[in-house]
Amino acid sequence: MARWRDGRGTLVVHGGGGGVTAVPLEIATSYRARAKGLLGRDGLEGAILLSPASCIHTFRMRMPIDVAYLDRRLKVIAVRTMRPGRLGLPRLRSRHVLESEAGAMAAWGVQAGTRVTVNPEQSA
Repeated sequence: MARWRDGRGTLVVHGGGGGVTAVPLEIATSYRARAKGLLGRDGLEGAILLSPASCIHTFRMRMPIDVAYLDRRLKVIAVRTMRPGRLGLPRLRSRHVLESEAGAMAAWGVQAGTRVTVNPEQSA
């Protein structure tokens, strides 16, 4: 498994029937970036990947979010929609967490069993 750094990239969702969806991605791997996450934002274009992470909270968030828990092979374990002010329980086998605006993951075809790929932008 590759080790990522804070930055940007593309999330590739490998949907059923061979369909592929590319989504703008923020990558948060440092403690500071993971702790900040989506706090204080009114929206998000694409998704944010928190790694490593097995649970999240939505305290001080301004919007409901979709949360996908990923295992070490980037297979989706579960997807939940969370309103602000909630604490998500840790997920067994979860190594990474994807967050997006509520409703986005269904539109991208992200559901339990879906595989995703993370393509970080190359720094110059």
